[in-house]
Formats: sequence, structure tokens, C-alpha cells
Amino acid sequence: MSGAVNVHGTAIVIGATGLLFVGPSGAGKSAAALQCIHEARGRGLSAALVSDDQVLVHEEKGRLIARAPASIAGLIEVRGAAIVRMETVSEAVLHRAVRPIAPPFAERLPPDGETAEILPGRFLPLTRLPLLAGCTAFSVLATLHPEILRD
Repeated sequence: MSGAVNVHGTAIVIGATGLLFVGPSGAGKSAAALQCIHEARGRGLSAALVSDDQVLVHEEKGRLIARAPASIAGLIEVRGAAIVRMETVSEAVLHRAVRPIAPPFAERLPPDGETAEILPGRFLPLTRLPLLAGCTAFSVLATLHPEILRD
């Protein structure tokens, strides 16, 4: 896969929607992605890991495609506990970037049309995912983007 860039994040797919969780180390990317996969499956949706921590992203026919480096394919970190094996897909088209954020929130609402630069000059729409007490990451994500509930 020539031209792929190693992006710090976690990529998953729910149904046909590819999501790239982005943010600094320790922001909760892996935990939110893991929770979303398990809850989506519990609701009867297809969901799988693409890659955790390192995501190889390249552009193909105008779309951003995510894959795992061979050395970490099928692995996800459960911070503070272990690195575990998980069902994966070999690649996914990315549709949206998701940035987990924990309270307190600096802003009540994000700017309209917020994006994340994934590759130089290539952006994805960005969703801020508040990690709220009493709400799962998936329930908040599905509230913000109900289209992911359609498999």
C-alpha cells in the first residue's frame, strides 16, 4: 500500500460507516471505539475493529481507506488491563473522524462544519464525542449520527 500514512488513532466500522477516533494519547479513543463496537453488535449491527493506535490511511478514488499495520492487526489496547485480540476487517472507507472529549468542556457547542485533517489536504467531518457519565459512547454517537443505526 504505497503512499499510506500512519495516523495515530483507532479505526472501526459500524455497518457501512467507517469511523476514525482521533485525539491525544489517553483521550479514550480505544475505550470509546471498543464500547461502540460491542454495543453496536448488541443491537444487531455489524461492527468490527480496523486498527488500534496506528492506522495506515491512504487515498483511493477520492476516498480515505484505513488498514492496520501487519504487526498490530487484530489487537486493541484495553488501557490499564491488556492488549487483546478482536475481530477485525482488513480495511474500511473512512466517513467521519470522532474525537472523544471528557468534561469539563471548554465550549458548549463545537464550531459548525468542524473537520479533521487526516492526510495533508484531506479532511473528514469531525464529531466531538462527549464522554458523559451515565451515557455510553455509542448512545451519544448514535444520537448525533442516527445513520449509523442503519446497517
